[in-house]
Amino acid sequence: MTATDFNMLIAGHSEFLRPFAISLTHNPEDAKDLFQETMMRALINREKYQFGTNLKAWLYTIMRNIFINNYRRNKKFSKVESTTPTDVFMYNANRVAVNEGWSHMRMQEIKTAVNNLPQVFRLSFELHYTGYKYQEIADLLQEPLGTIKSRIHFARKMLVAQLER
Repeated sequence: MTATDFNMLIAGHSEFLRPFAISLTHNPEDAKDLFQETMMRALINREKYQFGTNLKAWLYTIMRNIFINNYRRNKKFSKVESTTPTDVFMYNANRVAVNEGWSHMRMQEIKTAVNNLPQVFRLSFELHYTGYKYQEIADLLQEPLGTIKSRIHFARKMLVAQLER
């Protein structure tokens, strides 16, 4: 099946996804984003689709997995609500003292600890810390994926050990 044929097949079978996206997100804007992400992933991963199988189920699965992953990611950063009356903040707003000395000292300590890591661990860790995904790091360094994950894991353990002293 050519890419054009697949694109036409996807386009013809995509309208059922919109109501499903709304039922998952309960928000029209989030549903649009979820729909677009699903279509993009389906087009990128067209070689994984086996022609003749249930395309509708395949697209539903992609959408559901994207929604679940986004939900889990957002759950980590959930908003914390306070039971403190809001007028308390109003009266104390001018009396807040900011002291960045401790956090500045701690950041210097962390940077030193990262710089003290062996080169092979430090490079993998720094790339991961700056936002690269494991597979991207593996491709960049031309190393197996498991090796990269292991190096990052051990770099974290070494950093924790150094910073606990």
